[in-house]
Amino acid sequence: MIASIASANASASLQAQASVLVLRKAMELQTLNAAQLLQAFPTPAGPTPGASIGGTIDVFV
Repeated sequence: MIASIASANASASLQAQASVLVLRKAMELQTLNAAQLLQAFPTPAGPTPGASIGGTIDVFV
């Protein structure tokens, strides 16, 4: 009886370790995918030097 409990406990521990490893790998892949998506965005164009339209925003309340 004690041997079966110890075996079940070891099996559960092994399953938990495997689950953690799979979760870490999934998170690593998501991080890499997010970095690739961010690199795919074009760099935003800055304001044109000397432009008079769109250079300021007037806010009246």
